[in-house]
Amino acid sequence: MCRRQIPLGYLKILTTPTTPLLLVVLVLCAGCSNSRWATVRKTPKNPLEGPLQLVSWEGPTVTEETRLVLRTYDLEQYASKDYSKGLDGLAEEIKKNPSANKAYAFAEMSYIAAKRSEAANHKAIALERYAGSVAHAHEYLFSEEFANDDGAYDPRFRRACDLYNGSLEGALRLVKAQGKLVPGTAYRIKTPQHDFQFSLKTTGRWSDDDFQEFHFASDFEIKGLKNQHRRYGLGVPLIAVCNDENRDQLQRKYFPPKLTFALTAFLNVSDTPLVDPETGDKVHHCEITLYDPLEIDHVTVQDKPVPLEADVSTPLAYLLDSNTMASTTLATLGLLNPGETQKMQGVYMLEPYDPKKIPVVMVHGLWSSPMTWLEMFNDLRAQPEIQKDYQFWFYLYPTGQPFWTSATQFRQDLAEMRAELDPQNQAVALDQMVLVGHSMGGLVSRMQTIESGDEFWNLVTDKPAEQLTGDPEDREELINSLYFHPNPSIRRVVTMGTPHHGSDFANDFTRWLGRSLIVLPNFLADRKTRLIEQNPGYFNDTDLLRIATSVDSLSPESPMLSRIIEAPKAPWVKYHTVIGVVDQDTWLGYFSGKSDGVVEFESAQLKEAKSELVVTSDHNAVHRHPRSVLEVRRILLEHVAELREEYQAALDEAEIEPQPLADASNESPEDVQPASFEAPVETDQAKLSRFSQPEPRTTESDPTNKTSIYSLAP
Repeated sequence: MCRRQIPLGYLKILTTPTTPLLLVVLVLCAGCSNSRWATVRKTPKNPLEGPLQLVSWEGPTVTEETRLVLRTYDLEQYASKDYSKGLDGLAEEIKKNPSANKAYAFAEMSYIAAKRSEAANHKAIALERYAGSVAHAHEYLFSEEFANDDGAYDPRFRRACDLYNGSLEGALRLVKAQGKLVPGTAYRIKTPQHDFQFSLKTTGRWSDDDFQEFHFASDFEIKGLKNQHRRYGLGVPLIAVCNDENRDQLQRKYFPPKLTFALTAFLNVSDTPLVDPETGDKVHHCEITLYDPLEIDHVTVQDKPVPLEADVSTPLAYLLDSNTMASTTLATLGLLNPGETQKMQGVYMLEPYDPKKIPVVMVHGLWSSPMTWLEMFNDLRAQPEIQKDYQFWFYLYPTGQPFWTSATQFRQDLAEMRAELDPQNQAVALDQMVLVGHSMGGLVSRMQTIESGDEFWNLVTDKPAEQLTGDPEDREELINSLYFHPNPSIRRVVTMGTPHHGSDFANDFTRWLGRSLIVLPNFLADRKTRLIEQNPGYFNDTDLLRIATSVDSLSPESPMLSRIIEAPKAPWVKYHTVIGVVDQDTWLGYFSGKSDGVVEFESAQLKEAKSELVVTSDHNAVHRHPRSVLEVRRILLEHVAELREEYQAALDEAEIEPQPLADASNESPEDVQPASFEAPVETDQAKLSRFSQPEPRTTESDPTNKTSIYSLAP
């Protein structure tokens, strides 16, 4: 994916026959440059920098509230030195008469002592101090003895949360440096005041051996994604790198390499300390649990719901920097040399498969890759109402080949994936699939929902397929590419900037340029050549068979496009379009006309679309536009709402009482399953027997933001 976008208003100028080829190449290359999605910070992000003056010349120091506590108990002389004596004194006062003020002061002072010890390279002492800080911050926040309804209004409450998070992160960093940040392990830390027994474990859909390493989200600053989605609470956001060696067969096939996930480390301290039988000392058991913030948004401590701190965007940006699938080179290879990316073609997941969630499959366009969707994916996945019902998949295909060839492969890949994920055909959610396609990806997606009959076949011959001779594999490949039937599992298709009626960008010059630069795999060209030679007089028109590139296939003159427009549509599928139009008040709009710079407005329209949204955007950015993201969100919420209505109607007709949803309020977080829906199941044969014409549309307009919305009449 190009990190710097090509100004698409230039395209009509650049692609005229009089434009020198060198100029086109230079402009296109200027729009493509590698840049990093996430960079390492010089110092980790820390909200305590200001209150505790962590980066001041004098070094960290206690706040006035803590200094007041120290002064009250004649310990102020230890506010900036001899921290051990000050902490010992506070520990004695806490033992005599526990209070929230003392617990907070101990947490803050212990954190500062840990920072100073770490700077002096006294790692063992720093680890002890961090442990003492997080334990006392936990006590301040959750001890029933300190319960105070006004606590949330005390500035120390937020700082106590930051101390909890900061000291836990500091301790985990030291543990990681020792190579011990490994789930399933336990270790013991003794301080002059306390004895701690720590254990580390994963929960939910993860097991202890799923990850090979962890990084801290606070170490990185996002560069490539516009929005960073965080949730504030308690815990340490981590970047968990998947252990490729421990993947099962399905994960090896559908996960990209070095996949990363967001996890949050949360520490809970047991209320009742254990007693060491040898020393008689109290041992506080501290359990550190790694939660998936996309599954669990809060934990329960002392019967109180506690939100988990979460960062779901930084792990995604880290993935983009570390994964070869994110490179611009991949998109260029897929365009200019499709054969080189054939082995990488297929559906990819960025999360484990969940049979209870509806797949949203995102299909990229010409000269692109799945990474073009990461802005929208980042924004949609961060919304709980979307995340609970949907899982996002991405389709990668070589974009240099004709789009109907890619559509054929997409159909085969979806069928193979369904057979592997749900061999018994029991996952209802898989029958509610949503496809979202940008540019040419919209055509690839839409072809999954049409009935071609003999119309495509008749474009090349009026003779029956049974009379075609040649190698069985060659025959099957040709027949498959010209006969399409609607996929009964697909319920909605959203197209964005899609040239349903072709694009003037595919003019004589660009088509010549495409044929000159794009190298199709030999087996694709050889199969068609062999069939033509082995069947003289069989084909009445070989032009369609000889179309060699995706640019050729997108020409408005392509007979395939008109047949797709006229083909019967699956009546259970609803279509939605998002159309980009360059701002008409700019000189780019003057040159581009009413288009996104590549696709004319009329070409992006569909008469059968249930809704249509027009955004002020060029072709490369139409699917990243904020209103486009909101539109997909609206469509997905509408989809679930209608499925629930269908389900309820089916229950009412059958006079069956629906099962109530489980009450998760009394369950532990690891036992809570994501919310899911059920929907009535209709047989494939029943679906395929129903074809109808679309209803007329009504139109609404919104002049304030240059958008228009078209809806089917009720």
